[in-house]
Amino acid sequence: MTQVPRVDYQTDPSQYRHLKLQFDGAIATLTLDIDENAGLRPGYKLKLNSYDLGVDIELNDALNRIRFEHPEVRTVIVTSARDKVFCSGANIFMLGVSSHAWKVNFCKFTNETRNGIEDSSRHSGLKFIAAVNGSCAGGGYELALACDEIFLVDDRSSAVSLPEVPLLGVLPGTGGLTRVTDKRHVRHDLADIFCTTTEGVRGQRAKDWRLVDEIAKPAVFAQKVQERALALAATSDRPEGARGVALTPLQRSFDDDGLRYQYVDVRIDRAARTASFVVRAPSGPQPESIGAIEEAGASWYPLQLARELDDAILSMRTNELDIGTWLIRTEGDAEAVLRTDAVLLANREHWLVRETIGMLRRTLSRLDVSSRSLFALVEPGSCFAGTLLELALACDRVYHLALPDDEARAPRITVGEANFGLYPMATEQSRLARRFYEEAGPMEAVRARVNQPLDADAAFALGLATSNPDDIDWTDEVRLAVEERVAMSPDALTGMEANLRFNGRETMFTRIFGRLTAWQNWIFQRPNAVGDKGALKVYGKGEKAAFDWNRV
Repeated sequence: MTQVPRVDYQTDPSQYRHLKLQFDGAIATLTLDIDENAGLRPGYKLKLNSYDLGVDIELNDALNRIRFEHPEVRTVIVTSARDKVFCSGANIFMLGVSSHAWKVNFCKFTNETRNGIEDSSRHSGLKFIAAVNGSCAGGGYELALACDEIFLVDDRSSAVSLPEVPLLGVLPGTGGLTRVTDKRHVRHDLADIFCTTTEGVRGQRAKDWRLVDEIAKPAVFAQKVQERALALAATSDRPEGARGVALTPLQRSFDDDGLRYQYVDVRIDRAARTASFVVRAPSGPQPESIGAIEEAGASWYPLQLARELDDAILSMRTNELDIGTWLIRTEGDAEAVLRTDAVLLANREHWLVRETIGMLRRTLSRLDVSSRSLFALVEPGSCFAGTLLELALACDRVYHLALPDDEARAPRITVGEANFGLYPMATEQSRLARRFYEEAGPMEAVRARVNQPLDADAAFALGLATSNPDDIDWTDEVRLAVEERVAMSPDALTGMEANLRFNGRETMFTRIFGRLTAWQNWIFQRPNAVGDKGALKVYGKGEKAAFDWNRV
């Protein structure tokens, strides 16, 4: 049965318990004011501006509100409403009472949200300043690290720290550990000291070690942050006079058999431990001009699809742990998908289109890093074309039905211009480039067939399909492949898939997710962290952790 209570990733500012949003022209201020009595689960209090999944759900929503509802915003200041405390990180008592799966899914979503901050800085002209006006530890410092710049109040007590190793016997969220080196270029010996001390680093030393960008005395701190926010805003190309798009609530329904939206259905087969994601093409006339796109707002097909698919992926990842294999299907008119793609490509510099492409990019990335087996099934009525072909290219395997004796019903896929870099992966490659290791021959062969519908044999010959069984073999081959997959160790599959999906170049993002999958997954299960006398379990009880001293 479905896990109860179900985690809902949809919210809006009227429901926030932990964050406050304020807008002043080009500057938005996102203030952490976490309600210690409003944890998502019972058994802990969110003291000292510590956070749990519920806080991060609000943060993710707030970022999307800024992106879409406030195009005039160019700089976001992230700060705290608490005196002497910016954020103490993930709530340790929450981690102590949570299951392993909950901890890992929480860490993944947290990292995706912080990666999304950097994604918007890089692609959308939104800049972020962390105004660290108090102690800043663990995941709180990870949030600051995701920002473009960090200002630390120089009050002789406020410090930044990553104390997870000495205090809890786990890693600094992997995102924190990675950003300290890959992003801020903190010298490795200084990073070693920083990550193995509990008191953190403050003042001038924090700046000298590159842990923060600027320090300022309390009397001038707010002024210095505001001045820098305005300077960063001046470098942005976000529009001044544009009208935002309200992110209206998604129309959806859940039951034990799945999830239903307008363009996405998830059909769960609990006996088989599989879920079919069915993604539909647009139907009827679609907006082609900017004016019509703005008028459509949140109901514009690409934006609504991105929001629905994002919600479905997050819900399935958190609420359906036993459903380990996702079968990706599409339905509808491939030409309608390609026409919508043409509108995206033609208007990609417009702020709303750019933000929509960004949301699709981040949603597809969620699929890439989901610890589920992904099989695409190309069947009659499919519309794996352009943007929707990205769903198949994200999969571990693609099964494409061949119907040599029924030309009219034979399903086809279509490569479009959108598949050549509109939605880069965490590797900064297109999924086609990842698939073919950027080798010129296969890439040129695929490009030569752009906008040409490809049947199973043609797709297989180009390397776009894993298998092309005919209608005699289709049912048995797919059934056996799925049954074999479902019978394998989920742990082994998670590790294997993460390695194979990111087979190309490495980036900071791939290192974050690779380390999250391998290191954190392992460390979070070790007795030194979560045993009866593990550091995470005894924290706050006045007891000393009992470690197994074997180095493995």
